[in-house]
Amino acid sequence: GIADWKDVLVTAGLVRSMLGISPDAWTKARETMGDLVACVVVAAILERAEEIRAPGGYLRALTARAEAGQFTLRPMLAALERGRDAEI
Repeated sequence: GIADWKDVLVTAGLVRSMLGISPDAWTKARETMGDLVACVVVAAILERAEEIRAPGGYLRALTARAEAGQFTLRPMLAALERGRDAEI
């Protein structure tokens, strides 16, 4: 189970490797977005894994947007919520 934020980070690291996201891309995302946001992004990528052909490339693109100040979680989370509503 996940008991604290350290567990969230460890779990996101495991999911990252399962998705084929390189350690370098993960480190850069964490440095740029912060650990919590990077974890949420990996969880969102996992949620849409069937639709994302290159999870590592997608994370790198989002990281580049974050570096440029053009990335926030709100639209990503809203898209996940809309997808969930469509399934109900």
